[in-house]
Amino acid sequence: MKPLAAVLFLLLICTFGKAQSLIGRWQLTKQTSCLDDKMGSEDESIQELIDEKSGMSAATPQVIEFKKDNSGEENTRILNKKKTSNNKSFLYKFDGANLYILDKKSRTLSETYTVDRLEGESLILSNSGRACETKIFVRLK
Repeated sequence: MKPLAAVLFLLLICTFGKAQSLIGRWQLTKQTSCLDDKMGSEDESIQELIDEKSGMSAATPQVIEFKKDNSGEENTRILNKKKTSNNKSFLYKFDGANLYILDKKSRTLSETYTVDRLEGESLILSNSGRACETKIFVRLK
């Protein structure tokens, strides 16, 4: 009886306990910085300047790809070209709560992010050193 219960339990975990995967292509949709928080919305002209600055950065979509072999590539897609530009390769380590970005040549830690949310098609990262800096991604198919 116990082996049957154990098999059923494992079957339930496999069916309903799907872990979210970081592997795939993600596009940056929104990015906040510590400067945005410090400026606040005290003055309308300052808020307009912040909105204008944010609008300029969305003109060229930034895409990051996490591969199964713990490597990745970050690039910027230009609208009128088939090829991407600014390709940067890196290595990463993901432990479920944190994302560690490693330099590909020296294999040293270059950035640490806390994974605030990884559900379905959305990924929200915050910089571990500066929690006010966040990046919001959506999964590309």
